[in-house]
Amino acid sequence: MKQIPKHLHTLFWDVNIATFDPLEHPQYTISRILELGDKEAITWMKGIFSKSQIEYILKVDERLSPKSANFWAIIFGVPFHEVAALKQK
Repeated sequence: MKQIPKHLHTLFWDVNIATFDPLEHPQYTISRILELGDKEAITWMKGIFSKSQIEYILKVDERLSPKSANFWAIIFGVPFHEVAALKQK
């Protein structure tokens, strides 16, 4: 089981950090870090999740704020029309 590093525990206030395995919940983990994480959190995320996993989350997770979704789409090279949080409802 992969553990959330201590300096990132505040990002995961709503889970039992002692039993939470980020690899079992990639969408939740990646989305939370994309929305709330800092440089350290992003570095950690990129160390345990592949670029394709992160891009996939951008394409399917509608919970990201438009501001975060727009930023990460640019960073990861995902076309805006493919980003779930940016699609018109």
